[in-house]
Amino acid sequence: MEEKEIKARIQAGRNFLRCDMKEDSSYQTDQQLKKTQPPLVKKRMRNAQIDLPVQFDSLDFVKTIPQLFRARKSSRVYTQEPISLLQLSWLLWATQGVKEIRGKAYATLRTVPSGGARHGFETYLLVQQVEGLAPGRYHYLPMEHALEYLGEIAGSAQIISDSLNGQSWGAKASVVFYWSVVPYRCEWRYGIDAHRVILMDVGHVGENLYLACAALGLGTCGVASFNEQCGNQLFELDGEEEYLIYTALVGTISRQNDEQEKSFYRFVQQQGL
Repeated sequence: MEEKEIKARIQAGRNFLRCDMKEDSSYQTDQQLKKTQPPLVKKRMRNAQIDLPVQFDSLDFVKTIPQLFRARKSSRVYTQEPISLLQLSWLLWATQGVKEIRGKAYATLRTVPSGGARHGFETYLLVQQVEGLAPGRYHYLPMEHALEYLGEIAGSAQIISDSLNGQSWGAKASVVFYWSVVPYRCEWRYGIDAHRVILMDVGHVGENLYLACAALGLGTCGVASFNEQCGNQLFELDGEEEYLIYTALVGTISRQNDEQEKSFYRFVQQQGL
């Protein structure tokens, strides 16, 4: 790639980040044009569902908000022990759980904020070690707070590594979260301005996962470098109306995690950075 093209792409990215939601009478969104609202969630992909436990009061949470913020961090070294189904249920509810439905089916109020309450994301999981769940691919059903099993998968460690552009350390996670975006859910309301909002919203989802993991003493790490095509194929996404937008790893960590993380970053010392 030539330097001129690199600079042009960088500038295009910077321009995209600018907020310019000005009133323009010549443009109307599909909501303003009274077009049919898209569904609040994706249709179920399979016939059966696995209901998730909700006895969250029985979990051993970090007790105070200051403790929670101190505990929140990225963890890349996992002990490869299983997490409980209740812990996974908590993480799913904390990141995309539905608290209330407004109107007949106008909007969902969830555990994370979203511009216009559009919540344009779907949650998929690649489970390796979760008590009570077979290893394999899953899709979260937020309205029912349930999972649907999409099928087993051979060689999950290699598939995780491939889906994360060769980051093989991720294969030690107990479960990998993959979030897709269904752009039209947001475009219906915000039109050409929807995509900046989508990026802000997916950040809310990721931060809630960090805080939910910190509350349980689990490790997590959001991963921005992923192979979209690999993820789309893994979860049967069409790549146009729905495609992968963000990933995160969740796993158990040891009390010596801080020292292990320092070893992970030993290259910093070696290179004098």
